[in-house]
Amino acid sequence: MKYNFLKRAAGELRRVRGNILFKIVKSDVASPFVFGTPESGGYDRDILAQFCVTEGWIGDLSNGVIKLGQFSTMFYGLPSTECGLLSLMRCYEAQDRARILELFEQASTVSSSFCFSTTVLAAGGHGQPVFCIGESIGAEERHSGSMVGVFMFPRFKLEPGSQLTGRQ
Repeated sequence: MKYNFLKRAAGELRRVRGNILFKIVKSDVASPFVFGTPESGGYDRDILAQFCVTEGWIGDLSNGVIKLGQFSTMFYGLPSTECGLLSLMRCYEAQDRARILELFEQASTVSSSFCFSTTVLAAGGHGQPVFCIGESIGAEERHSGSMVGVFMFPRFKLEPGSQLTGRQ
C-alpha cells in the first residue's frame, strides 16, 4: 500500500507519490488496552503538540456510538461529541470512505489494531488532514465490543479549492 505524504513546494501543498495509509493487524484479545502515556524514554509531549492536536476517542460496538473529544468534534464540524460511524464517514474525502468503513467493520468483528489517514472536509471548503490510530476488542467470544483510539490533526489546513496533485 502507498503512503501519501504532503510536501510544501512553492507555497502550496502537494501529494507526493507514495503509499496510501490504510493498515489493520490482528491483535491479541488477552492484551488489554493501554491507557495513559509513556513515563519517560524520550517521549516529549511538547514536541507532539508543536506539530499536531491529538485527542482520544472511544467507540462502543454494542450501540454504535463513538464518543469524541471537544477538539475532534470541532474539527469534524459535528453538533455533538457523540455520533455514529456514518456521521464520521460523511466528513471524510469520498475516495477514502469505503476503505475506512471497511477497516472499522473488520476491527468490530476481530480484535485489531488499525490506522488510516485522510482529510476531514470542513465547513468553508477547508480540508483538515487527520491521522487515526486505534485498536479494538471485537464482538468475538464474551466481549460486547469496543474501540479506543487517537486522532492526530496536523497544525495546518488545506485552503478551499486547493488541489493535492501527484508528482510525476
